[in-house]
Amino acid sequence: MCPPALACFEPVSTRPVMLATSGWAAEKGASMNNTVFYDSEVSDDVRRQRLYDGQLFVYSPRPSILALTDVAKSMIEDAFGELDPRTAQKSMHVERYAELLGKLKPAFIHHPESKRHLKAILEDLGCDLERTYFDVPRMRSSTSDNYLTSGIAFAWHPHRDTWYSAPSCQINWWLPIYEIESDNAMAFHPRYWTQPVKNSSGGYNYYTWNKLHRGENVAKLVKEDPRPLPRATEAMELDPQIRLICPVGGVILFSGAQMHSSVPNTSGVTRFSIDFRTVQLDDAVAKRGAPNIDSACTGTVMRDYLRGKDLSRMPQEVIALYDDGTEGDGELLYVPENLSAEKAQAS
Repeated sequence: MCPPALACFEPVSTRPVMLATSGWAAEKGASMNNTVFYDSEVSDDVRRQRLYDGQLFVYSPRPSILALTDVAKSMIEDAFGELDPRTAQKSMHVERYAELLGKLKPAFIHHPESKRHLKAILEDLGCDLERTYFDVPRMRSSTSDNYLTSGIAFAWHPHRDTWYSAPSCQINWWLPIYEIESDNAMAFHPRYWTQPVKNSSGGYNYYTWNKLHRGENVAKLVKEDPRPLPRATEAMELDPQIRLICPVGGVILFSGAQMHSSVPNTSGVTRFSIDFRTVQLDDAVAKRGAPNIDSACTGTVMRDYLRGKDLSRMPQEVIALYDDGTEGDGELLYVPENLSAEKAQAS
């Protein structure tokens, strides 16, 4: 049972589901068309536009997605050995736990199977691999009861990815590795699709972030996280909110401009999930995408994207459309210390 002012959605039909929320929209003049499309058969072009309009898409389990989650699950269970990964936090020192994640998560990103399965998912869901670019798939974890909420297992406050130098045409893909529930899911905050939020994104530059705030030291941040992560600088009303309970093998799609957060995990088990992001070349060139109502960050993540067909980088002439003169402020492309630039380009 979901608490008041919270809309939980478990896929039950193939029809789009209109989520009814409270009467704040009429007062604020905001759109209330918060639709969840379940197993929609629309084209990728139509789907992207609806995502840019603030809608959400959910797809039920598919073999292509299960193939990726199986790789992730196998790596997680190998790393934790005899311990159940979902409850291992109850019998491990937090420093050891963070150290384990610090090795596990990069290993998944650069595993030779990860990108192959990701490409299969995109093709399965109707994306044109000639014109669709993706970034590396990342493994996420959300421990229960505030065991570890910083650094390598950061508990995400309400934010938009566009506060972090993402383009307005970015689409986020999110999939659970183990079954999730309302108390350890992700939340969307639909009132803020059209309502700006005062935030600290003006102090965020992606290239500076690559240079100063990424790498192996993140796993050592177990008590607090001093990194300058953009966040709201005014009080927010997080209800109504939408939590999508997606089964393993399913996936949730949403715009990088959606306000979303990690639900405070009170479930008693750790949530493990995967997310990755895509941009479509024609949208990037035309600068089609969701409206930017409050982002002031600098730099761009466009250099991170790989073409689905052959893993080539985004064309320089397209990247140039998003450059803003801060290219000398840090590292344009993050390369892990234990990974050569040549291998990073190919991985």
